[in-house]
Amino acid sequence: MAPVHTRPHKALFPLLRRLSDGRFHSGEALAQSFGLSRASIFNALAQAESMGLVIHAVRGRGYRMPHPVEWLDGEIVGRHLGRHAASYAIHILDSVDSTNNALMAAALAGAADGTLFCVEHQHAGKGRRGRQWHSVVGGSLTFSLLWRFETGLQSLAGLSLAVGLAIARAVNRHSHHVARLKWPNDVLVDYRKLGGILVEVQGDMHGSAFAIVGVGLNCRLGDAQREGVDQAVVDLQEMGVAIGRNQLLADCLLELQRVVDIFRERGFAALRDEWMALDAYAGKTVTLALPDARRVHGVAAGVDGTGAFLLRDAGAATTAFSGGEISLRLGTVR
Repeated sequence: MAPVHTRPHKALFPLLRRLSDGRFHSGEALAQSFGLSRASIFNALAQAESMGLVIHAVRGRGYRMPHPVEWLDGEIVGRHLGRHAASYAIHILDSVDSTNNALMAAALAGAADGTLFCVEHQHAGKGRRGRQWHSVVGGSLTFSLLWRFETGLQSLAGLSLAVGLAIARAVNRHSHHVARLKWPNDVLVDYRKLGGILVEVQGDMHGSAFAIVGVGLNCRLGDAQREGVDQAVVDLQEMGVAIGRNQLLADCLLELQRVVDIFRERGFAALRDEWMALDAYAGKTVTLALPDARRVHGVAAGVDGTGAFLLRDAGAATTAFSGGEISLRLGTVR
């Protein structure tokens, strides 16, 4: 996650790919290669630095990126997916306002189940409750996946929790620091945010419907990115996870496929116990901020078979809460 940025210069990503070989490239050579003025090269690379990328500029030698970036590559992801690659139509984008927005438009135009948009840079990414989700070029994994259902919107209760479980599974394949889950859509490590999920649905209550499953994971954040976020965050690099982004994306897709297969057949109830085993807030004193501005306090008691949050009050009575506009925080019983 990082500060929001405007739409990048059209030559920015081709330039970055050229510079990520670790060698110096003169401004003149870059200008000739890309058919641009040296001023345009300078402006584009200045924009890259505003995105948190480190660009070395040395008079007489030119520009280079000192830290290698593993660029997203659909062919590499497909190789990691193996026989499962046929289940996906993978689209790698340099920059987009929001992968969820772009995929929503594609879904409404008839895109197939399994269509995937993965992006290097979002300039208007969407998070839950109207917030913005920020991506870091080379330091985030940001993607949206289209799932189509013939069982209607009524069958999709708990889908965001199922997605969170799949992402935690994928991370935990490679991490000694266990990724846990915060209802309804965050992936945490030691109560710091590693990733977030935004599921948007459209369709008939009992007929054809689809879900846009948006996922953002922090892979490598710089100091500037951390300072631009208003909550405690963690990234995979800090956790000692050395896996590349292409393999991580493939692992997420494999786990998402396993989870959605179960979800389609038996609903979230079949995944509930595993989700509860990774519940970061189980047994904790919490406060729920409700859409009508009320706050309710109690002890987190897990989730029910539909994915609703269960809150136990001082009298040991349990109440279920659901809805995307509820905010969960550690708190004090009153």
